[in-house]
Amino acid sequence: MQNKKINEAEQKNNKAKTNKDKTNQEVKLNSKEIVKRLKERYPDAKCSLDFETPFEMVVAVMLSAQCTDERVNKTTPDIFKKYKTPEDFAKIDIEELEELIHPCGFYKNKAKNIKKCAKEIIERHNGKVPETMEELTKLSGVGRKSANVVMLEAFGNPQGIAVDTHCKRIANKIGLSTQKEPEKIEQDLLKFFDKEDYKDINHLFIWHGRNTCIARNPKCNECVINEFCKEFKKNI
Repeated sequence: MQNKKINEAEQKNNKAKTNKDKTNQEVKLNSKEIVKRLKERYPDAKCSLDFETPFEMVVAVMLSAQCTDERVNKTTPDIFKKYKTPEDFAKIDIEELEELIHPCGFYKNKAKNIKKCAKEIIERHNGKVPETMEELTKLSGVGRKSANVVMLEAFGNPQGIAVDTHCKRIANKIGLSTQKEPEKIEQDLLKFFDKEDYKDINHLFIWHGRNTCIARNPKCNECVINEFCKEFKKNI
């Protein structure tokens, strides 16, 4: 009797695993089609933050937290004309930096992190922005999402997928993840997208979120990937 129960449990587990594997295979196939369609829809998708050096990218991405890229791009030109290197930012008076970045919001915390980050790059990395995820995420004010952006945009070496509000919303809607935390969502996405697609996904999800899958007023009927969207299917 006990052996029978064990066998039944094993069969149930094997069936569940088979169904899960089948679902994952379907999602992976869908992910390739999603990339294809979004690339056709947004052929010019790219990073919208302006920068010329890796450190300028670090500063820009830190300023972009809870702020639009458009606002950051209006703010940084005057800053980067005068202050360009980690050494420049390490020496700048904190109150002057706060005033310069004030339009980007949360200026006190951002100014503190930018100065600390600049000093850490000087002390630990001889004034050069490190080129690994591990080292980048040890810098003040640089989380995994920011590090992903820097690795892609500054070094052309994407190591993952930057999960912002657009990416989170889209990934949940089209069934690529049921998670809420960015790092867990990223781990789900990495299961379904090939590394060669990391670069595109980082840009495409942002463009799709800004232009079509808008949080408050999504243009579902215009969406090129709506057949994969759970919410769209509910409202048909």
